[in-house]
Amino acid sequence: MDLYIYYRVRPQHANVLFGKLKALQLVLQTQHGVNPGLKRRPAEKDGLQTWMEIYEHLAPDAADDFQQALASALAAADIGALIEGERHVERFEDVAACA
Repeated sequence: MDLYIYYRVRPQHANVLFGKLKALQLVLQTQHGVNPGLKRRPAEKDGLQTWMEIYEHLAPDAADDFQQALASALAAADIGALIEGERHVERFEDVAACA
């Protein structure tokens, strides 16, 4: 199971947000064995950047617990103050080949 989380960011918050997220993702990687990633769309829209956090290789039965741990870590780091609007969370799983 993989999580894809996207949201919008004001350019003046980008450097601070980047530092906080990379530190947070390192902790989550160590504690939960996820493979984190961080991406950004190449162009701004309406003066905002679109960012995406990726957390790959969650065990399907651990996804809910991980999302709770992630929410707690985000709150502790005050990430909400650095983004505009909501964080949109999408879950995806690998497609199994037909036998």
